Amino acid sequence: MDKKFALVFPGQGSQYVGMAKDLYESSSEVKELYAKASESLEYDLAKVCFEGPEELLVQTKYTQPAIFVHSVSLWQFLKKEGILPSFVAGHSLGEYSAAVCAGFFSFGDGLKAVKHRSLLMQKACDKEKGTMAAIIGLSGEKVLELCKQASNYGIVQPANFNSPDQVAITGDLKGVEKGVELAKEFGAKRVMMLSVGGAYHSPLMALAKEGMAEVLNSVKINPGQVPLIANVTATPTKDPVELKYLLIEQITSSVLWHQSMEYLYSQGIKDFIEIGPGKVLQGLLRRSFKEVNLFGIDKLSELEQFVREYQAVEV
Repeated sequence: MDKKFALVFPGQGSQYVGMAKDLYESSSEVKELYAKASESLEYDLAKVCFEGPEELLVQTKYTQPAIFVHSVSLWQFLKKEGILPSFVAGHSLGEYSAAVCAGFFSFGDGLKAVKHRSLLMQKACDKEKGTMAAIIGLSGEKVLELCKQASNYGIVQPANFNSPDQVAITGDLKGVEKGVELAKEFGAKRVMMLSVGGAYHSPLMALAKEGMAEVLNSVKINPGQVPLIANVTATPTKDPVELKYLLIEQITSSVLWHQSMEYLYSQGIKDFIEIGPGKVLQGLLRRSFKEVNLFGIDKLSELEQFVREYQAVEV
Protein backbone atom coordinates (compact mmCIF):
# COMPACT_ATOMS: atom_id res chain seq x y z
CA MET A 1 0.00 0.00 0.00
CA ASP A 2 1.18 3.51 -0.90
CA LYS A 3 1.38 6.21 1.77
CA LYS A 4 -0.44 8.54 -0.63
CA PHE A 5 -4.12 7.56 -0.52
CA ALA A 6 -7.64 8.96 -0.61
CA LEU A 7 -10.41 8.29 1.88
CA VAL A 8 -13.84 8.08 0.26
CA PHE A 9 -17.08 8.19 2.24
CA PRO A 10 -20.36 6.50 1.17
CA GLY A 11 -23.76 8.13 0.89
CA GLN A 12 -27.39 7.11 1.31
CA GLY A 13 -28.13 3.52 0.28
CA SER A 14 -25.14 1.96 2.10
CA GLN A 15 -26.93 1.54 5.44
CA TYR A 16 -27.83 -1.87 6.91
CA VAL A 17 -29.32 -3.06 10.20
CA GLY A 18 -26.49 -3.85 12.64
CA MET A 19 -24.14 -1.23 11.19
CA ALA A 20 -21.34 -0.10 13.55
CA LYS A 21 -22.49 -2.38 16.40
CA ASP A 22 -19.03 -3.99 16.73
CA LEU A 23 -17.34 -0.56 16.84
CA TYR A 24 -19.78 0.62 19.49
CA GLU A 25 -19.25 -2.44 21.67
CA SER A 26 -15.46 -2.15 21.51
CA SER A 27 -14.93 1.56 22.17
CA SER A 28 -16.01 4.05 24.82
CA GLU A 29 -15.19 6.90 22.39
CA VAL A 30 -17.65 5.51 19.84
CA LYS A 31 -20.28 5.07 22.56
CA GLU A 32 -19.74 8.74 23.40
CA LEU A 33 -20.25 9.81 19.76
CA TYR A 34 -23.53 7.89 19.60
CA ALA A 35 -24.67 9.38 22.91
CA LYS A 36 -23.92 12.92 21.62
CA ALA A 37 -25.69 12.11 18.36
CA SER A 38 -28.79 10.73 20.12
CA GLU A 39 -29.00 13.84 22.28
CA SER A 40 -28.81 16.12 19.23
CA LEU A 41 -31.17 14.03 17.09
CA GLU A 42 -33.67 13.44 19.91
CA TYR A 43 -33.93 9.70 19.26
CA ASP A 44 -31.74 6.70 20.08
CA LEU A 45 -29.50 6.47 17.00
CA ALA A 46 -27.64 3.37 18.27
CA LYS A 47 -30.93 1.48 18.65
CA VAL A 48 -32.06 2.41 15.11
CA CYS A 49 -28.67 1.40 13.63
CA PHE A 50 -28.28 -1.87 15.53
CA GLU A 51 -31.89 -3.10 15.70
CA GLY A 52 -33.69 -1.34 12.85
CA PRO A 53 -36.23 -2.30 11.66
CA GLU A 54 -35.06 -1.76 8.08
CA GLU A 55 -38.24 0.19 7.18
CA LEU A 56 -37.18 2.76 9.78
CA LEU A 57 -33.48 2.83 8.91
CA VAL A 58 -34.17 3.48 5.20
CA GLN A 59 -36.06 6.70 5.99
CA THR A 60 -33.89 9.71 5.11
CA LYS A 61 -34.33 11.17 8.60
CA TYR A 62 -32.53 8.14 10.10
CA THR A 63 -30.33 7.00 7.20
CA GLN A 64 -28.23 10.12 6.84
CA PRO A 65 -27.20 10.51 10.51
CA ALA A 66 -26.66 6.72 10.74
CA ILE A 67 -24.15 6.66 7.87
CA PHE A 68 -22.48 9.90 8.98
CA VAL A 69 -21.88 8.75 12.58
CA HIS A 70 -20.68 5.30 11.44
CA SER A 71 -18.16 6.86 9.03
CA VAL A 72 -16.91 9.46 11.51
CA SER A 73 -16.54 6.79 14.23
CA LEU A 74 -14.18 4.87 11.94
CA TRP A 75 -12.31 8.04 11.03
CA GLN A 76 -11.69 8.82 14.73
CA PHE A 77 -9.77 5.52 15.06
CA LEU A 78 -7.55 6.33 12.07
CA LYS A 79 -6.94 9.87 13.33
CA LYS A 80 -5.89 8.50 16.71
CA GLU A 81 -3.33 6.28 14.92
CA GLY A 82 -2.01 9.30 13.01
CA ILE A 83 -3.22 7.91 9.67
CA LEU A 84 -3.97 10.90 7.47
CA PRO A 85 -5.15 10.86 3.83
CA SER A 86 -3.77 12.93 0.96
CA PHE A 87 -7.31 13.71 -0.25
CA VAL A 88 -10.89 13.06 0.85
CA ALA A 89 -14.17 12.82 -1.05
CA GLY A 90 -17.69 11.76 -0.13
CA HIS A 91 -20.65 10.69 -2.25
CA SER A 92 -23.54 13.13 -1.66
CA LEU A 93 -24.24 12.75 2.10
CA GLY A 94 -20.70 11.31 2.40
CA GLU A 95 -19.33 14.77 1.61
CA TYR A 96 -20.23 15.77 5.19
CA SER A 97 -18.26 12.82 6.63
CA ALA A 98 -15.35 13.81 4.35
CA ALA A 99 -15.62 17.41 5.57
CA VAL A 100 -15.25 16.28 9.22
CA CYS A 101 -12.24 14.15 8.24
CA ALA A 102 -10.66 17.12 6.42
CA GLY A 103 -11.15 19.37 9.46
CA PHE A 104 -13.83 21.68 8.01
CA PHE A 105 -16.41 20.66 10.65
CA SER A 106 -16.29 19.46 14.24
CA PHE A 107 -18.32 16.30 14.83
CA GLY A 108 -21.08 18.35 16.51
CA ASP A 109 -21.37 20.91 13.70
CA GLY A 110 -21.20 18.21 11.01
CA LEU A 111 -23.96 16.28 12.78
CA LYS A 112 -26.11 19.41 13.10
CA ALA A 113 -25.77 20.01 9.35
CA VAL A 114 -26.60 16.36 8.53
CA LYS A 115 -29.58 16.31 10.91
CA HIS A 116 -31.12 19.35 9.22
CA ARG A 117 -30.18 18.16 5.74
CA SER A 118 -32.04 14.87 6.30
CA LEU A 119 -35.13 16.63 7.65
CA LEU A 120 -35.14 19.29 4.91
CA MET A 121 -34.72 16.70 2.17
CA GLN A 122 -37.56 14.62 3.65
CA LYS A 123 -39.77 17.74 3.69
CA ALA A 124 -38.87 18.51 0.06
CA CYS A 125 -39.67 14.89 -0.93
CA ASP A 126 -43.08 15.13 0.76
CA LYS A 127 -43.85 18.45 -0.97
CA GLU A 128 -42.52 17.68 -4.46
CA LYS A 129 -43.14 14.12 -5.60
CA GLY A 130 -40.25 12.84 -7.70
CA THR A 131 -38.24 9.76 -8.50
CA MET A 132 -34.92 8.49 -9.85
CA ALA A 133 -33.67 5.84 -12.28
CA ALA A 134 -30.32 4.13 -12.90
CA ILE A 135 -28.98 3.85 -16.44
CA ILE A 136 -26.24 1.32 -17.16
CA GLY A 137 -24.34 1.08 -20.42
CA LEU A 138 -24.57 4.66 -21.72
CA SER A 139 -21.86 7.34 -21.54
CA GLY A 140 -22.36 10.51 -19.50
CA GLU A 141 -22.66 12.49 -22.78
CA LYS A 142 -25.49 10.25 -24.01
CA VAL A 143 -27.32 10.61 -20.68
CA LEU A 144 -27.02 14.41 -20.86
CA GLU A 145 -28.48 14.28 -24.37
CA LEU A 146 -31.43 12.07 -23.36
CA CYS A 147 -32.15 14.31 -20.34
CA LYS A 148 -32.21 17.31 -22.68
CA GLN A 149 -34.78 15.56 -24.89
CA ALA A 150 -36.82 14.24 -21.94
CA SER A 151 -36.95 17.76 -20.43
CA ASN A 152 -39.71 18.56 -22.93
CA TYR A 153 -41.94 16.19 -20.93
CA GLY A 154 -40.99 17.09 -17.35
CA ILE A 155 -38.12 17.86 -14.99
CA VAL A 156 -35.17 15.50 -15.45
CA GLN A 157 -31.39 15.76 -15.08
CA PRO A 158 -28.43 13.52 -14.19
CA ALA A 159 -28.24 12.98 -10.41
CA ASN A 160 -25.02 10.97 -10.08
CA PHE A 161 -22.27 10.25 -12.59
CA ASN A 162 -21.12 7.12 -10.76
CA SER A 163 -18.82 5.38 -13.27
CA PRO A 164 -18.13 5.68 -17.03
CA ASP A 165 -21.26 3.67 -17.86
CA GLN A 166 -23.48 4.15 -14.81
CA VAL A 167 -25.49 7.34 -14.35
CA ALA A 168 -28.59 7.97 -12.22
CA ILE A 169 -31.22 10.43 -13.44
CA THR A 170 -33.63 12.38 -11.25
CA GLY A 171 -36.74 14.53 -11.58
CA ASP A 172 -40.52 14.38 -11.65
CA LEU A 173 -42.31 11.20 -12.69
CA LYS A 174 -43.07 12.26 -16.30
CA GLY A 175 -39.54 13.50 -16.93
CA VAL A 176 -37.82 10.42 -15.49
CA GLU A 177 -40.22 7.98 -17.22
CA LYS A 178 -39.47 9.67 -20.56
CA GLY A 179 -35.75 9.50 -19.72
CA VAL A 180 -36.06 5.75 -19.08
CA GLU A 181 -37.88 5.27 -22.39
CA LEU A 182 -35.19 7.21 -24.29
CA ALA A 183 -32.36 5.38 -22.50
CA LYS A 184 -33.72 2.10 -23.91
CA GLU A 185 -33.92 3.67 -27.39
CA PHE A 186 -30.35 4.96 -26.99
CA GLY A 187 -29.21 1.36 -26.36
CA ALA A 188 -28.68 1.24 -22.59
CA LYS A 189 -27.79 -2.23 -21.29
CA ARG A 190 -30.04 -1.88 -18.28
CA VAL A 191 -32.45 0.77 -16.97
CA MET A 192 -34.28 0.57 -13.67
CA MET A 193 -36.47 2.85 -11.61
CA LEU A 194 -34.99 3.30 -8.14
CA SER A 195 -36.90 2.85 -4.92
CA VAL A 196 -36.15 6.27 -3.41
CA GLY A 197 -38.07 8.84 -1.39
CA GLY A 198 -37.82 11.60 -3.99
CA ALA A 199 -35.88 13.39 -6.70
CA TYR A 200 -32.52 13.91 -4.98
CA HIS A 201 -30.03 16.25 -6.71
CA SER A 202 -32.75 17.87 -8.81
CA PRO A 203 -34.54 21.26 -8.85
CA LEU A 204 -37.35 19.57 -6.85
CA MET A 205 -34.99 19.83 -3.84
CA ALA A 206 -35.04 23.67 -3.99
CA LEU A 207 -36.84 23.90 -0.63
CA ALA A 208 -34.07 21.87 1.05
CA LYS A 209 -31.40 23.98 -0.65
CA GLU A 210 -32.84 27.20 0.84
CA GLY A 211 -32.98 25.62 4.28
CA MET A 212 -29.39 24.30 4.05
CA ALA A 213 -28.10 27.79 3.29
CA GLU A 214 -29.52 28.91 6.67
CA VAL A 215 -28.17 25.84 8.50
CA LEU A 216 -24.65 26.17 7.08
CA ASN A 217 -24.60 29.87 8.00
CA SER A 218 -25.23 28.84 11.62
CA VAL A 219 -22.31 26.37 11.98
CA LYS A 220 -18.57 26.98 12.15
CA ILE A 221 -16.65 25.92 9.04
CA ASN A 222 -12.87 25.92 9.40
CA PRO A 223 -10.25 25.91 6.63
CA GLY A 224 -9.65 22.32 5.50
CA GLN A 225 -6.45 20.57 6.54
CA VAL A 226 -6.73 18.11 3.62
CA PRO A 227 -8.09 18.89 0.11
CA LEU A 228 -11.71 17.76 -0.33
CA ILE A 229 -12.78 16.88 -3.88
CA ALA A 230 -16.22 18.47 -4.20
CA ASN A 231 -19.23 16.69 -5.73
CA VAL A 232 -20.33 19.78 -7.64
CA THR A 233 -17.00 20.64 -9.31
CA ALA A 234 -14.83 17.46 -9.10
CA THR A 235 -11.99 19.76 -8.02
CA PRO A 236 -10.22 20.18 -4.64
CA THR A 237 -10.97 22.81 -2.04
CA LYS A 238 -9.65 23.73 1.40
CA ASP A 239 -11.57 27.00 1.49
CA PRO A 240 -14.40 27.16 4.09
CA VAL A 241 -16.41 29.78 2.18
CA GLU A 242 -16.21 27.76 -1.03
CA LEU A 243 -17.12 24.54 0.76
CA LYS A 244 -20.25 26.14 2.24
CA TYR A 245 -21.34 27.31 -1.22
CA LEU A 246 -20.65 23.86 -2.72
CA LEU A 247 -22.59 22.00 0.01
CA ILE A 248 -25.61 24.25 -0.65
CA GLU A 249 -25.34 23.77 -4.43
CA GLN A 250 -24.92 20.01 -4.00
CA ILE A 251 -28.58 19.65 -2.94
CA THR A 252 -29.90 20.44 -6.46
CA SER A 253 -26.79 19.66 -8.57
CA SER A 254 -25.44 16.49 -10.16
CA VAL A 255 -22.86 14.52 -8.15
CA LEU A 256 -19.73 14.36 -10.35
CA TRP A 257 -18.44 11.24 -8.62
CA HIS A 258 -16.67 9.57 -11.51
CA GLN A 259 -15.10 12.89 -12.50
CA SER A 260 -13.91 13.33 -8.88
CA MET A 261 -12.27 9.90 -8.92
CA GLU A 262 -10.67 10.69 -12.31
CA TYR A 263 -9.19 13.83 -10.77
CA LEU A 264 -7.70 11.82 -7.88
CA TYR A 265 -6.34 9.22 -10.30
CA SER A 266 -4.71 12.04 -12.33
CA GLN A 267 -3.01 13.19 -9.11
CA GLY A 268 -1.31 9.82 -8.75
CA ILE A 269 -3.80 8.34 -6.26
CA LYS A 270 -4.02 4.59 -6.78
CA ASP A 271 -5.04 3.58 -3.23
CA PHE A 272 -8.66 4.29 -2.26
CA ILE A 273 -10.08 3.44 1.16
CA GLU A 274 -13.87 3.45 1.55
CA ILE A 275 -14.73 4.32 5.12
CA GLY A 276 -18.25 3.62 6.32
CA PRO A 277 -20.99 1.05 5.75
CA GLY A 278 -21.10 -1.10 2.61
CA LYS A 279 -18.92 -1.49 -0.48
CA VAL A 280 -20.73 0.68 -3.04
CA LEU A 281 -17.85 3.06 -3.75
CA GLN A 282 -15.33 0.23 -4.09
CA GLY A 283 -17.63 -1.33 -6.70
CA LEU A 284 -17.80 1.92 -8.68
CA LEU A 285 -14.02 2.37 -8.54
CA ARG A 286 -13.51 -1.21 -9.72
CA ARG A 287 -15.75 -0.52 -12.73
CA SER A 288 -13.92 2.72 -13.50
CA PHE A 289 -10.18 1.98 -13.18
CA LYS A 290 -8.00 -1.07 -13.82
CA GLU A 291 -4.97 -0.15 -11.74
CA VAL A 292 -6.30 0.77 -8.30
CA ASN A 293 -5.93 -0.77 -4.85
CA LEU A 294 -9.20 -0.82 -2.96
CA PHE A 295 -9.80 -1.32 0.73
CA GLY A 296 -13.05 -1.08 2.68
CA ILE A 297 -13.31 -0.20 6.35
CA ASP A 298 -16.78 -0.93 7.65
CA LYS A 299 -16.28 -3.38 10.53
CA LEU A 300 -13.83 -3.40 13.45
CA SER A 301 -11.88 -6.35 11.97
CA GLU A 302 -11.33 -4.41 8.71
CA LEU A 303 -10.23 -1.36 10.65
CA GLU A 304 -7.68 -3.38 12.63
CA GLN A 305 -6.39 -5.07 9.49
CA PHE A 306 -5.97 -1.73 7.69
CA VAL A 307 -4.09 -0.18 10.62
CA ARG A 308 -1.75 -3.21 10.73
CA GLU A 309 -1.05 -3.02 7.00
CA TYR A 310 -0.53 0.74 7.08
CA GLN A 311 1.89 0.53 9.99
CA ALA A 312 3.81 -2.28 8.31
CA VAL A 313 4.37 -0.01 5.26
CA GLU A 314 5.54 2.81 7.53
CA VAL A 315 8.33 0.62 8.90
